[in-house]
Amino acid sequence: MLALSLFLVLLAVASTTLSVNPGVTVRLTDKGLQYGKQLGIAAMQEKLKSIQIPDFSGSQRVSPIGKVKYSLSNIRLVNVGLPSSAVTLVPGTGVRLTIGNAFMNLHGNWRVKYLRVIKDSGSFDVNVNGLTISTTIVVKSDATGRPVVSNTNCVANVASAKVKFHGGASWLYNLFSKFINKALRNALQKQICPLVDKTVIGLNPKLQTLNVLAKVDKYAEIEYSMVSSPVISQSSLDLNLKGQFYNIGKHQEPPFIPAAFSLPSQNNNMLYMALSAFTANSAGFVYNKAGVLSLYITDDMVPKGSPFRLNTKTFGVFIPQIAKQYPGLMMKLLVRAEKSPTITFQPKNATAVATATVTAYAIQPNGTLSPLFVLNVESSVSADVYVRGLNIAGRLTLNQMKLSVGTSYVGQFQVGVLDSVLRMVLKVVVIPIVNVQLDKGYPLPALGKMNLVNPQLQIMKDYMLIGTDVNFTG
Repeated sequence: MLALSLFLVLLAVASTTLSVNPGVTVRLTDKGLQYGKQLGIAAMQEKLKSIQIPDFSGSQRVSPIGKVKYSLSNIRLVNVGLPSSAVTLVPGTGVRLTIGNAFMNLHGNWRVKYLRVIKDSGSFDVNVNGLTISTTIVVKSDATGRPVVSNTNCVANVASAKVKFHGGASWLYNLFSKFINKALRNALQKQICPLVDKTVIGLNPKLQTLNVLAKVDKYAEIEYSMVSSPVISQSSLDLNLKGQFYNIGKHQEPPFIPAAFSLPSQNNNMLYMALSAFTANSAGFVYNKAGVLSLYITDDMVPKGSPFRLNTKTFGVFIPQIAKQYPGLMMKLLVRAEKSPTITFQPKNATAVATATVTAYAIQPNGTLSPLFVLNVESSVSADVYVRGLNIAGRLTLNQMKLSVGTSYVGQFQVGVLDSVLRMVLKVVVIPIVNVQLDKGYPLPALGKMNLVNPQLQIMKDYMLIGTDVNFTG
């Protein structure tokens, strides 16, 4: 029940209460809350269909025949309707659900005995009107930091339950139906809140699907545990998530912390997700620690139509000493990050700056590598970021590049002569390989079979903002 609303409330209940800035903030708007209400009311209506009224009997004195013994059996629900409902956020607590003007129709069998020897039987129908339910759904967390829900302050009231007997001397028994009405009304009221409790508790297995720790690949995972309690107003709910990449099996904190940021006042979508530069930078830290920000480049990785070939003949045009010392050999380049890349977000602009080295080798006939030079590379790339399914993905484009000579094994040379060569290597080999990985995407916080509907992404100062509607398929 209330799958969307509770997902967001529950995400925000923390396994920790430390006051730290989040890496990710999620906001539920009133539009999202109302969608959650639709799901919740449908679930509640199904649960109420399972109401079971036990057989009961009694006696009543009816003029002019005297004492009448009656029994009602096989009472079953025929129909239930919940035409009026509302959900509201309860600051500091969770979600309050109210249902009004609900109705039920029941059918069953009756038997009576009076004047000691006269017996009669038939069927009856009950119209229940003015049913109201009010309850508060409280949010907590379990020992693993995952959410659990419970129900509190449930109140159910049945305004009227009117029975009508059919068959036999029904006209006579309808004379004392008001006594039956009261008994049925009380029996129904006792059934409703326990069913509401079961509906709420029944959410917990679904809430266990929350990707508190989402695997990315064999190197990394993202933690979406809560770092503070939800900030709930009467119109929206903000929740703060850790939003941090970690190496799988080794959770090492990076040498930087999240900066504070605040979301704009937007409410056109059901849901807003803000992913900070901290989250992106923690990814760079993790992959650098894993040692995967390096790449060997060989000639077969260069497009066949390119006039540039990765051999000593081509490089000898720019640095003659290479062709003289190592004539007719193929070459290999090792591109390796020297430190974690730095990602920054400014309005409408996502940029990453990387510091790397490029080591050039000549490949000897026996396969050994002879180092030629080491270049220091400072590069800046722009990122086109987009949402793919439940993932955040991207694509890089080279902006600027600055070269300097780190070490030369072939004598002195002017590094500027290699600018066009290294720029081409980055554009046609390195960046396309990185883009293949980025296009696979990284998981966003999600619950069960949640889908994003028409997500829109904006680059803001210090964070990316995804505004989206959602639906659940199960």
